[in-house]
Amino acid sequence: MISLAGRDILHSWQKFVFTGMGLGLLIGVTLTMAGVYRGMVDDAHALLNNSGADLWVVQKDTQGPYAESSSIKDDVVHGILGMPGVARAANVTYFTMQVQQGNDEVRTMVVGIEPEQPGGPSYLLAGRHLSRSHFEAVADIKTGFDVGDRIRIRRHDYTVVGLTQRMVSSGGDPMVFISLKDAQEAQFLKDNDAILNDRIRTAANPAFNRPGVPGLLEAVQGTQTSSHNVNAVLVQIRDGLSPEQVAEPIRRWKHLEVFTRAGMEEILVAKLIATSAKQIGMFLVILAIVSAAIVAFIIYTMTLGKIREIAVLKLIGTRNLTIAGMILQQALGLGLIGFFVGKVAATFWAPVFPKFVLLQQGDSITGFVVTMVICALASTLAIRVALKVDPAQAIGG
Repeated sequence: MISLAGRDILHSWQKFVFTGMGLGLLIGVTLTMAGVYRGMVDDAHALLNNSGADLWVVQKDTQGPYAESSSIKDDVVHGILGMPGVARAANVTYFTMQVQQGNDEVRTMVVGIEPEQPGGPSYLLAGRHLSRSHFEAVADIKTGFDVGDRIRIRRHDYTVVGLTQRMVSSGGDPMVFISLKDAQEAQFLKDNDAILNDRIRTAANPAFNRPGVPGLLEAVQGTQTSSHNVNAVLVQIRDGLSPEQVAEPIRRWKHLEVFTRAGMEEILVAKLIATSAKQIGMFLVILAIVSAAIVAFIIYTMTLGKIREIAVLKLIGTRNLTIAGMILQQALGLGLIGFFVGKVAATFWAPVFPKFVLLQQGDSITGFVVTMVICALASTLAIRVALKVDPAQAIGG
């Protein structure tokens, strides 16, 4: 049986192919937008997985350390280590900043860690882990740094001694790991001018500069040049216990906020990236509407261009179902070409994006089904026009 749709497509194949390619680019953008959302969710999960923690202990009444600021004293960890069910606990700091390398700057999340404790990089691609207490760094390869590079964080220079991979913040920024002491100084301490001004103000305050109390002024000024704050304590629990069993006593007796893995996932996925997810959803809806409009316009235009041919088909007794099937096949063919082009385009340009784009097979299948449905619906306008064609037009012209 001769395919009427195939013969018609071959008759104007250039227009059909170029239209399919244009539609394909739109579909490619749609798949990429879905991949951006999937990448954001995967970044959040990677952040939690890389921490190696079962519990996150943060400042009371906050949702830190990733979604909100959190500040607790670094000696809190000793009390947590003595709580029932706690296997390991370690201080950690997180702060996002521009790290300098020569004249270039890279947006990173700087992480202050304790060696061989939760929070550090789980594996290295090159180099070694931190071995000195100061001025060494391990960086994610996404920063573009190499082993041996000198980078600047706040006032000090650091040597990159190791490289890791897929260590990112919830926003996709690559991580740079430094020692906890260095991170505390970089995050919490003031610059030299601010420290000098504070010392002058403190010395001018009679309450801190009493003639009969030697050493008081120096002690107060000493607290202004040292920091003992961290953002969180990462806790690993003993086998056989549920996270909530260990978390509840810490909340009750240490007066701190404790989040389990489930609670932290809710903060990062359901709350932190909720607005971005809604915005991406709006873009997907708009792109679907635009794609449907393009298919409807092209198929409608092609149908108007062959009104006489359709009238001839009716005149020789061709059923309306056959004519409608021809137009539907053309629309589905357009969608098939568009999806193929879009899938290939998204696969090739996704790695170029600055943030992680995760293209999942399930999204591709859903995208294919949606594309076919949109093309089928878009063909209804042209089908209605074709079915209303009077067979007499084949003669009257």
